[in-house]
Amino acid sequence: MKQPCRMRLSQGQLNLLEVCPRKFQHTYLEQLSSPGDTEQQERLLAGSRFHLLMQQWEMGLPIAAMLREDEQLNRWFGAFVEAEPTILGTDAPADPSNPPFRQSEHLRILDVEGYLLTVIYDLLIGSEAQAQILDWKTYPKPGRAERLAQNWQSRLYPFVLVETSHYTPEQVSMIYWFFQSQGDAIEPQSLKLSYDRTKHEQTRRELTQLLDQLDGWLDRYERGEPFPQVPVAAEPCDRCSFAWRCQRVRDEAAIALPSLGAIAEIPL
Repeated sequence: MKQPCRMRLSQGQLNLLEVCPRKFQHTYLEQLSSPGDTEQQERLLAGSRFHLLMQQWEMGLPIAAMLREDEQLNRWFGAFVEAEPTILGTDAPADPSNPPFRQSEHLRILDVEGYLLTVIYDLLIGSEAQAQILDWKTYPKPGRAERLAQNWQSRLYPFVLVETSHYTPEQVSMIYWFFQSQGDAIEPQSLKLSYDRTKHEQTRRELTQLLDQLDGWLDRYERGEPFPQVPVAAEPCDRCSFAWRCQRVRDEAAIALPSLGAIAEIPL
């Protein structure tokens, strides 16, 4: 008998699970909020608006109002339009009898070890011979490609596509497009990650190992044992909003409460 699904997992959840299991527990099992700073929230909101803009543009929906209301959004989209033939390959001749498949916000789900792995591709372009996963980023291209390649998004997205389609690993690639300029540059930059059978099987092993660990952590959590914590000296604790809850705050002044006189009165 097939076991029931334990939970859905995204690439973001896998990343967090790998970095800090205890923070995964607080965030996804206990639904505790982890407020970010105002600047971070603004970046996330800008990224969400750009993804929505690109989805509406791909679907042929009106976008003029969005561009008028947001100068940064207009600048990013202008950079995309300038580079569109390169990004989407529209400068290459297409076979009219066999047009490529193309869909924004393309959803795929794969059952692995009783978990539903969920991916959403910003844009998926596929032909009989190859498939490209395009992902929009509204931050500058990172200096170290290796770090991005090890992110679970880079590993999970091609893995799920191969497992749920006719494509071989060698026919799949993932391309990140970065629209936040560095210095005076205004053209988007890209980073292409190729895929092959070796990477596919390595991802399968790493995924199975992580999900097996999650199985054990969930079983023990149901019996009252919390998820593991990272080592005391781990750098992520210094920036984590759960540092106090996890008893990882080193500087008591960093969490000192304001005096009553410093708290603004709330009018009733």
